[in-house]
Amino acid sequence: MTRQEFQQFAYSGVLLDGAFGTELVKRGMPEGVSPELWALENFDATAEILRAYRAAGSQILYAPTFGGNRVKLGDFYLAERLAEINSAIVRKTKESVPDALVFGDVSSTGQFVDPYGKLDFDEAVDLYREQISALLAGGADGIAIETMMDLQETRAALIALREIAPDCPAIVTMTFESSMRTLTGVDPVSALVTLQALGADAFGCNCSTGPGEMAKLLPMLKPYAQIPLVAKPNAGVPTLRDDKTFFPMQPEEFASFAPALVEAGATLLGGCCGTTPEHLSRLGNEMKKSTSFFRNAKPLRGVVASPTRICRLAPEEPFAIIGERINPTGKKALQAQLREGKMDMVFDFACQQTQSGASLLDVNVGLAGIDEKSMMLKALRKVVHASPLPLSIDSTDPETVEAALRLYPGRALLNSISAEKSRLEKILPIAAKYGAMPILLPLTDKGIPPTLDDRIAVTEKLLAAVAQYGYTAQDVALDALIMTISANGDAAELSLALIAWAKAHQIFTVCGLSNVSFGLPERQLVNRTFLAMAIGCGLNGAIANVLFQETVDLVYAADALTGRDAHQKHFIARFAQTENAAAAPKAETLSPQEKIRRAILEGNADGIEAALEAALALQETPEKLLNDVLIPAINEVGAKYEKKEYFLPQLVAGAEAMQKGAAFLEKRLTAECDGRQKTKILFATVKGDIHDIGKNIVIVMLKNYGFDVIDLGKDVAPEVILDTAVREKVELIGLSALMTTTMKSMRRTVELAKERNLTQLKFLIGGAVVDQHFADEIGAYYTADPMATVRTARQLAEK
Repeated sequence: MTRQEFQQFAYSGVLLDGAFGTELVKRGMPEGVSPELWALENFDATAEILRAYRAAGSQILYAPTFGGNRVKLGDFYLAERLAEINSAIVRKTKESVPDALVFGDVSSTGQFVDPYGKLDFDEAVDLYREQISALLAGGADGIAIETMMDLQETRAALIALREIAPDCPAIVTMTFESSMRTLTGVDPVSALVTLQALGADAFGCNCSTGPGEMAKLLPMLKPYAQIPLVAKPNAGVPTLRDDKTFFPMQPEEFASFAPALVEAGATLLGGCCGTTPEHLSRLGNEMKKSTSFFRNAKPLRGVVASPTRICRLAPEEPFAIIGERINPTGKKALQAQLREGKMDMVFDFACQQTQSGASLLDVNVGLAGIDEKSMMLKALRKVVHASPLPLSIDSTDPETVEAALRLYPGRALLNSISAEKSRLEKILPIAAKYGAMPILLPLTDKGIPPTLDDRIAVTEKLLAAVAQYGYTAQDVALDALIMTISANGDAAELSLALIAWAKAHQIFTVCGLSNVSFGLPERQLVNRTFLAMAIGCGLNGAIANVLFQETVDLVYAADALTGRDAHQKHFIARFAQTENAAAAPKAETLSPQEKIRRAILEGNADGIEAALEAALALQETPEKLLNDVLIPAINEVGAKYEKKEYFLPQLVAGAEAMQKGAAFLEKRLTAECDGRQKTKILFATVKGDIHDIGKNIVIVMLKNYGFDVIDLGKDVAPEVILDTAVREKVELIGLSALMTTTMKSMRRTVELAKERNLTQLKFLIGGAVVDQHFADEIGAYYTADPMATVRTARQLAEK
């Protein structure tokens, strides 16, 4: 089945399968084993589940290879059997259900991927390439990438598939919390926009929530969906009954949500944790009552995205200002920093432009005498931590463009593709491969077209070229090709005419604003005047210096005047705010203490030591900086996380900046301060559970708050936990579990402590499946997230 055939099939309404892990447990799978190996070695039980789902009506079945990547199999010392296990499971699955489609199942490694974590992006791609190759070798009809919470890791898996099998169908689902974001803060629309451009054939959500919550999330995706949508919910929120995982939603209730899910946009429906063949049978019966399924005839196009934010570039949308400051042209200080490999100014420019109202940020590091590709990657890693805005990758070098688009964790704007032969042949395929939105520059090998008709002809040639890669006129931007009027007095008029032509053809136009005034005095006046004229002709965006607030003010007024700001709400909000607010201090006027605070809030680990040195030079003591600046700053990060203003990447980045700052100060603290006793806390992922990403984040936060953390790792037996606690004289113990099947290990650990009369021990428990009710039931403290763990641990330590 080709990708096109799969999508046609999916739009007809398709029943997927349901939970597999809980069904394996019912058939005897014990704790602490590899589910993949157990499923393979006990395939009679596995085949029974597969046939039951097929009998229930499931048309696509996921082979039980969920944790079949090298990292997860490595936890069971099975990495060297990866190809054998994955291929054999798919082959046996197809033999068991020969009349169904079988998709190889791929999921998370449990590690954060560059630029948000330590796992190299290409290494992540290789990990998935290895597993997917084995699944396809076994005969998989397609690949399901599921239960993902990190967009960058999801991109790695999808890129791996597309590089192996360009025409293999791919279903991609992520797990969204009740906040309508993943645990790492990924916005569902951002994920859809990024992944459908990258080559997903269906996108949606699985796990985490029940069907009611998913029916609320899917409508967010509908306006932007160019591919079928998927819903694979849990059978409610799990609890423990007699040390067994229990999902409360019965088949009839679960199936009753089918009309709502279909109405919300889902065309592929299935079940996740706790669902059974009976759940799927009833769900399928309800699906059959639907006479039609959602297919978006006019999806909103021209959307770029970061993991947390989208920006639609379309004539009817508000004017887009693309921040131009991260560009060494004419900036000697930035040039000097780039030559030294420093990123301080890049980080500051990203922060400043974000705060000043930019819609996107342009990133250009082209400079003679440097390695542009490595410098671009270094800059990207810095900018994605400094700003939530989508990015424009600005380069003419194919290697730099490919490296940047490969690493960028979203859908980028690409500045730009001209009609020059080499650019069309080399850069256009790269843009298409990574799903970037290109800016079309009407320039040829002969140079700048001299007349309007020539520029229109080149533009039409470019539109025809990108159409061969699936782009429409609404999914590109057109550079208005602004040249300086000091060299050609007709330059502005010619560009305005091209803008008017593009407006008539509903093509988004953008320009490099500062070009028009090059070589003239009062450049900002010329720029603003031309901008007003261009907007009047239909200009939709500009690469401009957003730090000139007069330019931003003009844009807000223009949006209000042209009807792109409904009820003038953005205009009113901006000026109601600015009239009542003092001007924000410039970076160079900030005190060292404020620079320290901002380094933690912005996750700028590279900048914190210089700020601390400056503060120490002003006779501040290390103790005072730690207690009065660093700790309040990390508290502020935690508060923003709890308010959902920050998400895990910002929390981790802030914690790393705090950790670097604290380590810097530790060397200078007085003996009296060094002698203070830290509270010990022991942490472990419980027996049978091999997930530790959440635990590791909590540990980083606890260390920042002065705790001495003993990390026992994952899959730790109750006896080991308690023996260590006694030996190390620890009274606080943190237990983590991600799977419902391992919650009972938490209970057993607490019960064993009571049996041993270790009444001094206090247990903090957390994890995706844990709640307050379960904590109360076993006599532990429930901590919902990293900051809640810190808060509870501090309260218990004080007692």
